Amino acid sequence: MKNNTLDLAKGPILPLLLKMSWPSIAAMFAMALYNLIDTFWLTRFDPRAVAALTVCFPIQIIFGAIGVGTGVGAGSFAARMFGAGQHAKASQTAGQGVLLSFFLGLVIIIITLAYQDKILEIFGATGDILPLSRQYLTAVVFGSPFLLFLMISNNLLRAEGNPKASMYVILVMSSTGAILDPFLIFGLGLFPTLGILGAAISTIVSYFLASLLSLYYLRLNASRYNLSWSHMSPNFSIIASIYQTGFPSVIMNFVFSLVMIIYNHVLGAFGPMAIAALGLCFRINQLVIMVLFGMGHGIMPMVGFSEGAGLHKRLMETVNVAVKISVLFSVTAFVVLEVLAYPILLLFTTDRELLDIAVPAVRIFATMLLVVGPNLVWINMFIGLGKGLTSMLLLMTRDTLLLIPMLIFLPAFFGLTGVWAAQPISNLVAFFIILFWKKREFRMMEEKI
Repeated sequence: MKNNTLDLAKGPILPLLLKMSWPSIAAMFAMALYNLIDTFWLTRFDPRAVAALTVCFPIQIIFGAIGVGTGVGAGSFAARMFGAGQHAKASQTAGQGVLLSFFLGLVIIIITLAYQDKILEIFGATGDILPLSRQYLTAVVFGSPFLLFLMISNNLLRAEGNPKASMYVILVMSSTGAILDPFLIFGLGLFPTLGILGAAISTIVSYFLASLLSLYYLRLNASRYNLSWSHMSPNFSIIASIYQTGFPSVIMNFVFSLVMIIYNHVLGAFGPMAIAALGLCFRINQLVIMVLFGMGHGIMPMVGFSEGAGLHKRLMETVNVAVKISVLFSVTAFVVLEVLAYPILLLFTTDRELLDIAVPAVRIFATMLLVVGPNLVWINMFIGLGKGLTSMLLLMTRDTLLLIPMLIFLPAFFGLTGVWAAQPISNLVAFFIILFWKKREFRMMEEKI
């Protein structure tokens, strides 16, 4: 079979960056679009279901955080091993990823089912939102092992220079969920009407099918991993190396989940429609953010490979090119959302109360796009370098020292406007902090050239 992996050591930066990034961008955009479609159908079924889904969102972030952190660590370590010519260690890393995904997934299921109501109350589920949230969570948690494996394998596929495979996996996941959603939510054809439970079941099925495809790609003879059962025996040295970079990413996503908990509790004082507006706002902005995440996913293995191969000048050029592209895209998206916020939201709801809250929310949120592109590029640069602790501290500074205090204090003076403004203000301050550390890192690289 033809080898589709890219040579990360040679060729012009921009074409290679686009080849590495566009499959991830397409995949992340498809994932964001699926989440938006999920919200679209649930809004039409019952606006309270969107509020329940928004409450469950930070819980799913925690599930995903474990997979993302493990995947980031595994992908970063594998990319550096490929760059250093140690292919056997890279293959063992893939095996540990499979092992960890199903072990950790089982732990998540047990804990969630044992403490489901307590967890939901902590995350902001109250009143008539709680039963809907419980219905969704107790079903979707069974997809956790497959979700974790998806996150890990996607990073591994990009690390070997095969971003198209990671794209196909996410496209299968997103399209499966998007197709099943209306049938399972509304009971079309032979399907029963399941409401929010139907959304959970479609999610589980999509995770499972995409996981099978991921395993197929990792075991291909053309894959640099050529994954075998022997690679899945526990190797605690490699697991430690994975979490040296990956654990900070887990913590970063946990912090984001904490931010969402605070959002839900703060907005709970303004009523269920405010929480529903947050769900719409996040999912619309997510279309843009996920594209930027996709670019970051393309940058990370290029940075890791260049670091492993000692190509520091190429590494810096890669980062600079990525920043320029991210800024161009982000500014364009900002203008579109500012101008078209109202007609975009009309696609989801005609409820006047929800629109009055959601339209200014989307417009204020969109202002963070002016700086979030470079922030994500630089954070992924540090992850690719294996400096997960640095990336964690930078993002935790933004979320714990800036965003969370603003979410607590700004609403007391500016009401809902203060809630929406907290994100762009914290991202702006974080931009200058991350820029300082990026310049410091570049100076150290220049001394090695």
